[in-house]
Amino acid sequence: MMKYNPLSRFAASPFSLRAARYGKGDDALAAGRCGRPRPLLGIPRLGRASCVRWCVVLIATALMTAAPAHAGRACDARKPVSPQVVERGMALAAQTSQALDAEHARSGTRVVVLGRAGQDLGKYGLRYSHLGWAYKTTEGPWRVTHKLNDCGTALGHVYRQGLGEFFLDDLWRFEAVVAVPSAAVQAQLWSVLADNARAKALHTPHYSMVSYVWGQKYQQSNQWAIETLAAAMEPTTIRTREQAQAWLRFKGYEPTTLRLGPLTRLGGRVGSANIAFDDHPSDKRYSDRIETVTVDSVLAWMQRTQLAAAPFTVLYQKQ
Repeated sequence: MMKYNPLSRFAASPFSLRAARYGKGDDALAAGRCGRPRPLLGIPRLGRASCVRWCVVLIATALMTAAPAHAGRACDARKPVSPQVVERGMALAAQTSQALDAEHARSGTRVVVLGRAGQDLGKYGLRYSHLGWAYKTTEGPWRVTHKLNDCGTALGHVYRQGLGEFFLDDLWRFEAVVAVPSAAVQAQLWSVLADNARAKALHTPHYSMVSYVWGQKYQQSNQWAIETLAAAMEPTTIRTREQAQAWLRFKGYEPTTLRLGPLTRLGGRVGSANIAFDDHPSDKRYSDRIETVTVDSVLAWMQRTQLAAAPFTVLYQKQ
């Protein structure tokens, strides 16, 4: 079985490693290549149905033989990923790429908040489960830097992936959400995302899906994203997670409060290594108030504080 190499050390993911035979390492996915040497964002060339079908087979094979990472979800390596799921994910990646390119052509956008719906969180009033920072490289393709949990373990790592990889998951809903930050925010973030050391500077490997928003013991995916934003905006003064969180408080970030009963908390903690509650203040934990960072709260906060424009969605459309 292929080892999944985290981009905390900024190595390629297994999908990219397999794709290296068809392109250039992290610049390509097998599904985006069809044997051609030029990277294509890890997404299929539209309008070439035979190529897309062949690429879907390649990616499905890679997914079934790799040990993937996910944003806070336990992984079952024995569960095969169907070609239909792969095809939809790749189509959504292609359509998202087109939307981002249109934003770049219209306003020079180089960095966006990019979210996906990997789980059904409707009972908590949430629409999206995971976000990352997508940025346009100097070579042209869009890349996504984000944190992923190592398949239900208590660890997470930071990855840099193509758009195809970002959506190569068994998504609950094939929909992307995009928010374009202000020009000033983009300028600060782009230099961080393009720098390996700065992108992982505030990363904490210890992972909990519901880590306390103002704690430092654990760090979940969305938490890494906004703490990295804070460090990017104040590069000379923010050196620690505690300082980043102080900036977020100052800027008015408000976390989501999840109402989880004691049985839910107990079941989650006992049954999942990637769920912990011991970093939450006792008074809040025992009153069923679990405060954590969510995509929905980040989007609302960035729009409210004019750090980003109102988000828009990209919906999967069958080709």
